[in-house]
Amino acid sequence: MHYYRAGSSSAERMRCRTNSCAAESVRTFAYSVGTMIEVPRGALTADEIAQSAEFFSFGTNDLTQTCLGMSRDDSGSFLPEYQNLEIVKANPFASIDASGVGQLMKIGVDKGRSTRPELKIGICGEHGGDPSSVAFCNSIGLNYVSCSPFRVPIARLAAAQAALRDAEKK
Repeated sequence: MHYYRAGSSSAERMRCRTNSCAAESVRTFAYSVGTMIEVPRGALTADEIAQSAEFFSFGTNDLTQTCLGMSRDDSGSFLPEYQNLEIVKANPFASIDASGVGQLMKIGVDKGRSTRPELKIGICGEHGGDPSSVAFCNSIGLNYVSCSPFRVPIARLAAAQAALRDAEKK
């Protein structure tokens, strides 16, 4: 049986359930409770979310769709023309739109860490395998990127290059 107190947060309910299951097991384990930030409001209220969450993962595909108001599935019919007309510099579903989506991410990082300075923050999605997106994530202080297995070598190389650039600046 899992007991929740009235008004408890989702994170508190998750911890209660996990602790209850762990008590029934002979094995103990450490875990963290976090959340995906996939809509603009999540980034804008990250300070409140960080009161309960121990990590954030920006869902950059969904955040891009909700920030730009366009569907990734439909964008193929107009995005190439937007790029030709220089309305967008690059496909925002392949490379993070730093001036729009990226600014929401930066707000989320700053607000989240204003509440919980040790907050682990990363991204989840195909942007995690794009070198310019990895460099951007490094520049705003993200701790990790997650991407499809076939993109991991590219992501690791891009992260190493970003770390070297940071070291050269110091």
